[in-house]
Amino acid sequence: MKKKAIFVAATGQNVGKTTICLGMIAALKKRFPRLGFMKPVGQQHEEVEGGLLVDKDVVLFKEYFHLPSPYAEMSPVIFPRGFTRNFLDDKVSEETMKRKIHDSFHSIASTNDFTIVEGTGHVGVGSIVNLNNATVAAALGLDVVIIVEGGLGSAFDELAVNKALCDWMGVRVCGVILNRVILEKREMILYYIQKALARWEIPLIGCIPYNQFLSTPTMEDFETLFKTRMLSGEEFHYRHFETIRLVATSVATFKERIFPNQLIVTPATREDIIHTLIERRSQREEPEQGMILTGRHPPTPDLIKKLQSASIPSLYAATSSYDAMRMITSFTAKIRKEDVKKVQKAIDLVEAHLDFSKIL
Repeated sequence: MKKKAIFVAATGQNVGKTTICLGMIAALKKRFPRLGFMKPVGQQHEEVEGGLLVDKDVVLFKEYFHLPSPYAEMSPVIFPRGFTRNFLDDKVSEETMKRKIHDSFHSIASTNDFTIVEGTGHVGVGSIVNLNNATVAAALGLDVVIIVEGGLGSAFDELAVNKALCDWMGVRVCGVILNRVILEKREMILYYIQKALARWEIPLIGCIPYNQFLSTPTMEDFETLFKTRMLSGEEFHYRHFETIRLVATSVATFKERIFPNQLIVTPATREDIIHTLIERRSQREEPEQGMILTGRHPPTPDLIKKLQSASIPSLYAATSSYDAMRMITSFTAKIRKEDVKKVQKAIDLVEAHLDFSKIL
């Protein structure tokens, strides 16, 4: 009898697997009163009850959807720093890891109507410890859905590489999901990607359009990026900004281009710019802007007090403005359970663009 479960893999890191799984779980919970979720192998993790290390996605899904399975079963194997070396030094038992994954899956699957198993990174991640996504899916006897970032030629090439490992392990790829597809190209891509997939007899399950909001970092994300804490406006940890602006101009020029929901990046020594924003804040009920202050010299205690009084979301990054902008533009924001607006947006977007009949 076929297991009522599916393995969700991807062609790489940061292609939107968490976003897709959010929408899948939300939609499937409407069809299955008891829905299970697990991530057999986790890399990015956090500590929960009793000091247990758990994958971050597991924490997000368990707490947001109130899933009943215990953390230890939902996240049976974690790769902390140094794990690979310990494995190669025979300090970690491969058999023990595989048994934990097997037992955890069967415990969750036996108590739920349907179970989503989320992979990590691309299909080959974990190969060095003999636990890549294809290996795990094969061990659990599950079909795989592969997520790839929207496109045509490059997307299909990435699918081919990841599918090859699934084929080698005897794992059936039962569907493909294109994510972050540019809206203007969506109809063209839909037509041709399905023609290309036909040679493999694999259906296209969904084509998710690109959404700017889902890629927009919050002040909490910037705290993580710059390894610092907010100086002021802590109540706006999850504020999103439509634009990010590096300011190195005169105050007069700065005033001409202040827009709503704008994040200002400027040296902490540019007190003229900072005071201008503080003055504007005094004329509004809500601080629509935020600030990342940069440079070798942090803002003075007096300036921090003024930012706190104005409730402007701000933090200090001990780097140059140029390096700060470079880090921001290459940064991929993760979805957090506290960011309710982003979670709901992800759910709505995915639910509207997936064919769940093909998943089931």
